[in-house]
Amino acid sequence: MSGATTAEADKARPIPFDNSYARLPDAFFAPVDPTPVAAPRLIRFNRALAEELGLDADALERHGAAYFSGNVPLPGSLPLAMAYAGHQFGQFVPQLGDGRAILLGEVIDRAGRRRDIQLKGAGQTPYSRRGDGRAALGPVLREYIVSEAMHALGVPTTRALAAVATGQPVYRDRVLPGAVFTRVASSHVRVGTFQFFAARGDTENVRLLADHVIDRHYPELKGAEKPWLALLDAVAERQASLIARWLGVGFIHGVMNTDNMTISGETIDFGPCAFMDRYDPRTVYSSIDQGGRYAFGNQPMIGQWNIARLAEAMLAILDDDQDKAVEAANVAVARFMERFQEHWKGVIRAKIGLGDHEEEGDQALIRDLLILLYEQKADYTLAFRALADAAADEPPSFAMDDPEALTPWLAAWHARLEREATPPQARAAAMRRVNPAFIPRNHKVEEALTAAVDHGDFSLFEALNDVLARPYEDQPSFAAYAQPPKPGEEITATFCGT
Repeated sequence: MSGATTAEADKARPIPFDNSYARLPDAFFAPVDPTPVAAPRLIRFNRALAEELGLDADALERHGAAYFSGNVPLPGSLPLAMAYAGHQFGQFVPQLGDGRAILLGEVIDRAGRRRDIQLKGAGQTPYSRRGDGRAALGPVLREYIVSEAMHALGVPTTRALAAVATGQPVYRDRVLPGAVFTRVASSHVRVGTFQFFAARGDTENVRLLADHVIDRHYPELKGAEKPWLALLDAVAERQASLIARWLGVGFIHGVMNTDNMTISGETIDFGPCAFMDRYDPRTVYSSIDQGGRYAFGNQPMIGQWNIARLAEAMLAILDDDQDKAVEAANVAVARFMERFQEHWKGVIRAKIGLGDHEEEGDQALIRDLLILLYEQKADYTLAFRALADAAADEPPSFAMDDPEALTPWLAAWHARLEREATPPQARAAAMRRVNPAFIPRNHKVEEALTAAVDHGDFSLFEALNDVLARPYEDQPSFAAYAQPPKPGEEITATFCGT
């Protein structure tokens, strides 16, 4: 349906909203309605996700253009823009907020989990500053592709429910087609949400926010002796786990600002993100990250830095004795890297086929492999996928400068695997379950976006989504999607798209 409204759409109630965030005090958000667009057209609807959420998928697909553009208000929604602050590239901005995003409300999904439904690019809000509140088609399609790929890879992430073309232009460095993205998240509460109130000395709302987060994400903490300190620990634990998983699949977020770090532990805001091709911990794709602050290998340290900012924002509620509060916060921050290392150890050991039993030389084996991958300019994803073949005594094919350079390491690795109880074929199968064959290769993503934005051709976008839905399966007919970029195809810079 491309019209702005229909009587049938107005009467339908396809989403059973239950909006807890809207029941918080006025300081937490600004009520705002989406701004209608000229000629909405549904590009893609995630029917499987709609059914997981317990929604009326038929009605949403039938009227998706009107609903997901914001042209027809969804009954029961209470549209609002959330307030938050944030450190952006290390510099604190006391007021940011949803400048082009509008939270429609929350639903309880089929598993009993509360989930947000949000429109991105649906018009100006009180937090838009000088922005137009709109989104261009390219960034909307990028977020759809990457967020759904992350989900398929098993990484905690926000999800894509729909993408709608608006039928009207947006003005950036050039005129571009506009679009609206519908995002689903466990919540949109960020480190920056706590910072917003802390910067104003509003301890009562920091406390209210902490209680809201515990109710929503960490109900097991309600009985803790110090639930707010336990919350800080729990958030640190989830972020440490999340970043270890990012590194496991070669993901580079690109803008790990505190306003882009969720309290729930989900990946959020896929702007200048990318997946690494050649292994290099210094890899940066974001065009705005000139100093490499958010490079691939820096992400654990930035995670700890962001947790330190959360601890600062929560300091007033951690303990009545501020000296004890500072001490407790320092302990939580200091433990972050220990937590990350433990999660990363689990990730990387699984990637090379090692079980839970550790030997003295295991860390050196892992370190030496990563050094070789770096020195040989190996493709990160294909190198680990090839190890699964080698684990099953099949001839591996390593995408690197000199595959023979890996021979001594392979001998040491095979000797180590012989001391594991798992049979070779079972080990190889387990390795293929954690080492993807397909990731959103940056050059393939850009190819799909260019076709859609410049030529109105969405076939590559559709094909890429379909391939990435099964990242751990060999898909011979789509082998080209697994290959790294050829000379001249490599994309070295990505952009926010705001």
